[in-house]
Amino acid sequence: MKGSLIIVAFFVVGLLGARWGLVPSELLEQDFTQYALYGLMFLVGIQIGSDRKALQALKEQNLRIVLVPLATVTGTWLGSAGVSLFLPGMSLKDCLAVGSGFGYYSLSSIFITEYRGAELGTIALTANILREIITLLGAAVMVRFFGRLAPICSGGATTMDTTLPVITRYSGKEFVVISLFHGFVVDFSVPFLVTFFARG
Repeated sequence: MKGSLIIVAFFVVGLLGARWGLVPSELLEQDFTQYALYGLMFLVGIQIGSDRKALQALKEQNLRIVLVPLATVTGTWLGSAGVSLFLPGMSLKDCLAVGSGFGYYSLSSIFITEYRGAELGTIALTANILREIITLLGAAVMVRFFGRLAPICSGGATTMDTTLPVITRYSGKEFVVISLFHGFVVDFSVPFLVTFFARG
């Protein structure tokens, strides 16, 4: 949760700095988000490529493990489509693009800002941070009422890093491998799915 608050703090400082004219004009005249996106993609590649434990654990699991990220993606899309019915200012593709961030707020919000503008990018940032915070704070309740896979599906792309400790605590150590695999697959899907919907 500390990481989420730090991200929000940087966002607010940038917002206020630009609003009050404290940001150097060079930063406003040029679009640096594309370079930040390239850097993030490079770091994502390093993270996925160096996580040998997740790949090794995957080999020991049954093929049914694939259903968990599939359920997360399907459930998120259905929820996003449902929300779009109550938001007349946002199209179905806008909502699906935001939902397809799956909690990966830094990467998805940059993609969406790049293709659809800062307003939708800000909505994506907020929605995906909230997804992570809800998982961190509500994991115990989710396990109690919806089962031990619930925090994993709720955590989305964060289940191999920031939400893994609470998932381990409330779902059990036997769900660590599922959580890692789930996070790996959903994390990898974010740039492709967000780009697909955001470009439309």
